[in-house]
Amino acid sequence: MKILLFVYSILIGSFLLYVYHFQAQTFPLNFSMNENKVQNEGRGDERYVFVTFQVGMDYWKGILKGAEDAAESLNIAIEYQGATKYDVNEQLIVLEEAIAKKPAGIALSAIHSEKLNDTINKAVDSGIPVVLFDSDSPDSKAYAFLGTNNYQAGVTAAHKMAELLNNKGKVAIVTLPNQSNHIDRSTGFQETLKSEYPGIEIVEIKDGKGDQLVSRQAAIDILRSHEDLKGIFATEANGGAGLGDAVRYLNKDKEVKIISFDTDKETLDMIKEGTISATIVQGTWNMGYWSLQHLFYLNNNAENSRFITKMNTDTGTSVVTKMNVDEFYAN
Repeated sequence: MKILLFVYSILIGSFLLYVYHFQAQTFPLNFSMNENKVQNEGRGDERYVFVTFQVGMDYWKGILKGAEDAAESLNIAIEYQGATKYDVNEQLIVLEEAIAKKPAGIALSAIHSEKLNDTINKAVDSGIPVVLFDSDSPDSKAYAFLGTNNYQAGVTAAHKMAELLNNKGKVAIVTLPNQSNHIDRSTGFQETLKSEYPGIEIVEIKDGKGDQLVSRQAAIDILRSHEDLKGIFATEANGGAGLGDAVRYLNKDKEVKIISFDTDKETLDMIKEGTISATIVQGTWNMGYWSLQHLFYLNNNAENSRFITKMNTDTGTSVVTKMNVDEFYAN
């Protein structure tokens, strides 16, 4: 946990430095905090909504903890809503319901990179500020995206896979082909292997639908079609656990290297036992904390908010292996 706290302190410091330079470059030279009445504490009755999907996933806990910490510091309230399944239509309904309640702002993890654009724009046009975290809708009117540089995370996974395979062998990917963060992870992984590791061949890419059982079957199908497969990259945690189940079922847990995402307990347990070789960890607390901070600023400092253009903030990643896995279990 000391490593995590150290990483978070660096990320927060970097973010504050970024914001300082951003404001210095974007706001007028005569900008004055006092003259423009920048507010740094809420009235107590402001309510902000976080909208996700697959609401029971452990992954969201770090994000919500960050949001709760920000809410406490700002004297505001937050509400958590989300689709119960990995279903864009259900998330659209949840988002519409959130808009109808006219909250002070909405933070959203978009299940689809395009299909939520109109509803996001509806919220913004009605005066409700929206920021995106974890998964972006880049063509929407949302004010910011706060999350992992997912392309670079895919690059990191590719380098780790190459290290595990000694730069040669056949690999596959289990991902979610319509969600922007997973598209970027998969692309970074593929392009890095192609450009830097010609001895590694990607033989198949399958949709795991963000579901452990679907991902398990996808991995079984891949492994049966390519008996000499040496590695699989899962771009999210449910997929990683499904891959782990698959290699154990086929007795290939000693032959096939798996790289997953995030730090739910099942993933960490599989790393500790050697079924999963590594997982890419995201700065989830940062996503929640800074998403709410950004929404609060947009809602309370409208005079200054007009100068803001869409901002992307990388909340950071690290790699967990058997060597450091104990440090990532929750206390």
